[in-house]
Amino acid sequence: MATIIITGASSGIGFEAVLDLTAKKENNVIALARSGEKLAKLQEIALALNYDGGKLYPIEFDIVKDDYSGLKQFIAAEFGTVDILINNAGALVNKPFIETSAEEFTAQFQTNVLGHIQMIQAVLPFMKEGAHIVNIGSMGGFAGSVKFAGLSAYSSSKSALHTLTECLAEELKEQGIKVNCLALGSAQTEMFEAAFPGVESPVLAFEMGRYIADFAQTGQKYFNGKIIPVAVSTP
Repeated sequence: MATIIITGASSGIGFEAVLDLTAKKENNVIALARSGEKLAKLQEIALALNYDGGKLYPIEFDIVKDDYSGLKQFIAAEFGTVDILINNAGALVNKPFIETSAEEFTAQFQTNVLGHIQMIQAVLPFMKEGAHIVNIGSMGGFAGSVKFAGLSAYSSSKSALHTLTECLAEELKEQGIKVNCLALGSAQTEMFEAAFPGVESPVLAFEMGRYIADFAQTGQKYFNGKIIPVAVSTP
């Protein structure tokens, strides 16, 4: 049995990744998101698609604001260990740099970096050799990639997440815990549409979600400390 935690599970690629992960009977999937209503819809669809699949545990949780003690108690009581952590939660501000307030920059870093730091620190004590942490980054934060006006706060926060990945992979090497980051390009999600209004992505959300689910379960065999660009177009 594999215990998998994924944040940002109520929409977009996180939603689709959960559906793929629960298709496997041996998976216990803890799906975290802020919207209880969307999580209920996720559970309904997951049960319809994977009625004989893995177990889904939807939990309404804010990675920035909520107390992690209850989550840790739940993990300890129900599973004991965590095999995979997918840090997918994120937010986006699309605004000219000169108009982006310090509060908006702070909020971007809280959701896209600090929330993941809190989650990793909470989950690490439950991880053993062979475990895999997957951070969901962005081509917007990938060094040398094309950058876009209006996305300075978002892209810089993702760049910080990329560097965190490299640092943690080195720090956790002796424990045998692998840490990688997928720098995603376009996929047809609400966030993509907010960043690039009117642009259609060649990659659908369910396709990217399936890729993430597969990488989370197998990527640690081949990669550690890597920032892997996953993009077929710009944007």
